[in-house]
Amino acid sequence: MALPLKAAHASETEDFESSRNIVKFTVFKGSDQNHAQKAELASFEEALLPHLDAAHNLARWLLRNEQDAEDVVQEAYLRAFKSFGGFHGSNGRAWLLTIVRNTSYTLLKKNSAADLTTTFDDEIHAPGHESVSPATILENSEDAELIREAMDELPAEFREILVLRHQEGLSYKEIADIAQIPPGTVMSRLARARGKLKEYLAARIGKEK
Repeated sequence: MALPLKAAHASETEDFESSRNIVKFTVFKGSDQNHAQKAELASFEEALLPHLDAAHNLARWLLRNEQDAEDVVQEAYLRAFKSFGGFHGSNGRAWLLTIVRNTSYTLLKKNSAADLTTTFDDEIHAPGHESVSPATILENSEDAELIREAMDELPAEFREILVLRHQEGLSYKEIADIAQIPPGTVMSRLARARGKLKEYLAARIGKEK
């Protein structure tokens, strides 16, 4: 049974809570801009600024640090602006989130983060909790803090796929493009991420009883 995660997909129901903080991004408009430059800037703002919250949300869950997330989003927007002339697609959100993801992973690697693809510790979180019923897990999963703690325990690749699918409501193909993995891997990774999140919640709930 999949842990219910709030999304644009009603069948998958409720999800972990997220902080929709807005990271302000400003492109300074020079007085010497010509018409073409102004048109490009207007097109950039129209295509990408509406996805500011999504960019921050992904960066925040990946980096687990508010200041780092803000820095990454600003850098990602600057990179996107510099590369916007080569963007000819219609899915600005997926294109932007790809840049945010890559920028976030660059920072994680630079900081020698150990959780990029770390296997979830089954010995700590899984055994001995089979008695916890799915109904109990669902009831307790409404606790935003508990969900947040569970998410933070997951490797980055699991955190990102849960955020992209269940908070941002992206399709498997969009996630595959952003994460640069085959669609089949998206589905299997999502299933594993849901399972590990459920295991962690079961372990926590079991300890509290």
